[in-house]
Formats: sequence, structure tokens, C-alpha cells
Amino acid sequence: MAWDEWEQLKAGAKERGSARMQLNHLVDPVDGGGGPSTYGDLKVSNSDLTQIGKEAHSLYTQLWDKARVAQSTSESAAGDLTKQGFTLGKGLKHVAQRWDDQLKSLLDACAQISNHMHVTQKVHSGDDGYIGRQMSSIDTLDAGFDDRVGAPGEKNPVYYPKKKH
Repeated sequence: MAWDEWEQLKAGAKERGSARMQLNHLVDPVDGGGGPSTYGDLKVSNSDLTQIGKEAHSLYTQLWDKARVAQSTSESAAGDLTKQGFTLGKGLKHVAQRWDDQLKSLLDACAQISNHMHVTQKVHSGDDGYIGRQMSSIDTLDAGFDDRVGAPGEKNPVYYPKKKH
């Protein structure tokens, strides 16, 4: 949802005198009523989660390899400039420290995203398995209560034996 769209929704709710907003459906401009979203439910596949995790890990690796290259050089130059009496040394040290702090924060965020995707994938795989097991056990239980053993319409001979003539 774009920011402008969000602002329009808030303004529309305020005009209607609505004290709260519902974001679980779209308002149909024709009849003014709310209906289900034309987009359906949020669906994420394991391949989507895997791809997000891989991209976050790739970004982490690239940042680790490439964004730290100048750190030691910058710190060394800052120290040399400070020893020589240049005020620029203190400024360079500050910039290098801020860069390092921001880089660590970004690396941490990438690692958290990657790890979260792996955990989410495992949890949802477990949920899918659990639901599948529950559904199959319901089918098995349901089959046990079926009175028919033969063709539809015929009664189970175990419970309704044929009479001998």
C-alpha cells in the first residue's frame, strides 16, 4: 500500500466518523459496502522464504567482504593525522567509528532476516506436516464409520447378514 493510499483511507474513515479502521477488506466504490479483497489471503511458499533468506545471507556476505575493507586503513590514517596535530584525524576517527557502528547494525539485521526465514520455513513445514497428519487421521476415522463395504446402496454384510432361505 502506498503512503498516499494510506492517507486517503485515513481521511475517508475520518469523514465517515469511524473511530477505527479495518484493513482486512476493500471498500467497493460502487455500492460503498465492504467486501473481501480481490487479492485473497497472504500466501508465502517455502521457496519464497528460502529466496529471501538467501538474499539476506548474500547481502551479509558481500557487506562483510567489501564494506570493511577501508576500516583498518581509516583508523590508521586517523591515528597518524592526530599524532601529527591535525584536527582532521579526530574527524576521520569519528567517521570510521560511525561507519563501523552502522555496518555492524546492518550486518546484524541481515543475519536476523536470514535466520528468521530459516526458522519460519522450519516452523511452517512442521505445521504443514501436522495438519496433513491430522487430516489423514480424520479420513481414516471417517472410513471406519462407513456402514458400506460394497457397492453404494448395499448394507454392510457384517451388520446386516443376508437371511438364509
